[in-house]
Amino acid sequence: MRAFVLSLTLLLATPGWAQRNRTLSNDYRSLQLSVDGNALAAPIMELGRGQHITIEFDEMSHDYHRLIYHIDHCNADWTVTDGLFESDFLAGFNDQPIEDYENSFNTSQLYTHYRLSLPNPETGLRLSGNYRVTIFDEDNREQPLVQAEFMVADPSMSIIAQVSGNTDIDFNQHHQQLSYSVSYGPNRVVDPQRELQTVVMQNRRTDNRVVNLRPNIQKATGIEFTHQRDLIFPAGNEFHKFEILDEQKPGMNVDNMRWYAPYYHATLYADRPARNYSYDEDQNGAFVMRNDNDDESDATESEYLWVHFLLSCDQPLPGGDVYVHGWWANGFPDPQCRMEWNAQTRQYEAAVYLKQGYYNYMYLQENGSSPDGNFYETENEYIILVYHRPQGGRYDKLVGYRVMKTR
Repeated sequence: MRAFVLSLTLLLATPGWAQRNRTLSNDYRSLQLSVDGNALAAPIMELGRGQHITIEFDEMSHDYHRLIYHIDHCNADWTVTDGLFESDFLAGFNDQPIEDYENSFNTSQLYTHYRLSLPNPETGLRLSGNYRVTIFDEDNREQPLVQAEFMVADPSMSIIAQVSGNTDIDFNQHHQQLSYSVSYGPNRVVDPQRELQTVVMQNRRTDNRVVNLRPNIQKATGIEFTHQRDLIFPAGNEFHKFEILDEQKPGMNVDNMRWYAPYYHATLYADRPARNYSYDEDQNGAFVMRNDNDDESDATESEYLWVHFLLSCDQPLPGGDVYVHGWWANGFPDPQCRMEWNAQTRQYEAAVYLKQGYYNYMYLQENGSSPDGNFYETENEYIILVYHRPQGGRYDKLVGYRVMKTR
């Protein structure tokens, strides 16, 4: 087992603050994390509050697989913490089987839905910080299948933040600027440059996250970040969205539904790059699995479909390849969500195999820009994380977090 854990650590320890929730095999899909049943909540729970994080996904068959979950505590940059023993951060046992699973019912695509809740009677979490759950088949421990990452906070530092369209580079035009302060509270911080690490994310994207800025103001009681150019984000535009509740009937933003054996196909209405801002309530990239049965059968009675995304343009866009992106993608860029330019239809096209439900999505280019433009009025979600490793400490504690929206 020790050799397995070492090889797994080397395989998944990707540098550069690369937090990702992803499936690592095409046989596993629809990975979703929720906190106390809320699929829209950030994957953060508080230590000692009795909260639970649930990890759900599908294996695309009715064959039985004895799946095992392995938990690692991670540093602020998502490399595995090497200063801890398992008994330091886990109560109970690691490498336990997932016992909660159920076959799909009355679906053309056979799948088995797996569900893991943490903490549980076999495994508890003792420390704050970052956690990675890796899932593998008991018969092939060297091949990870699913990777899910979440955070446990022990919020002893407070964060005050604000977002403004009045930025240091333009006034109520294309950007949003974040300012925030961190109060140490009861924590003793001798050298904030060495002891504290900070992360800022917009709409949970990892490609443009901002890490470890130097504070403008440093006091005995806290630090402040104001007028930082790195905290100026392109404002983007509201997310597109669609909903498929019935595989036979078009839902929101769905042009048509077709059955081409052996798959259902849903073609969305073609989008065009936006020229102006228009408010449309969205969930900043979220997705929720559901169907029209209006009961608790969504996990096992929802169908899979090929969803066809269309982006109409007069000519190919500068800025590199175009991708469809949302929380449901395997990070950015996800090769399965890459769009192809069709010169005959003058459209970017992509087909992604997705489970019935409600989805937000956006278009992102290889350089991180969006063809939908940037408008300061856009409602965005920002997450601020503060980690503390005091002098002599063995791990990065998550001591403060703030989730805020601009509207």
